[in-house]
Amino acid sequence: MAEDRLILVYTTLASPEQAEALGNALVREKLAACVNIFPGMKAIYQWRGALEQGQETAMIIKSRAARQKALLARAKELHPYETPALLVLPVESGAEAFAAWVREQTG
Repeated sequence: MAEDRLILVYTTLASPEQAEALGNALVREKLAACVNIFPGMKAIYQWRGALEQGQETAMIIKSRAARQKALLARAKELHPYETPALLVLPVESGAEAFAAWVREQTG
């Protein structure tokens, strides 16, 4: 069923603490089954005409399609960035036991 298919949402934040706050809210609210936080990433990008670089923390959010709209809305609401990267990545396949756990956690 399409609504039960797994998705991953990729985003970045300025610090591990910001990522933990967002991740805790999304898991607590059952919008995500799990988040993975990767501190220590370097970002290089153009912002308002200037070349910027700095430390960021990447986050992968594990959820399912049925929760996508609510997850993105809540993540945008809580995200400290003016224009956050909230990129949805469909999952082609995976372990059925893990997929069942994600569905249960986001039920």
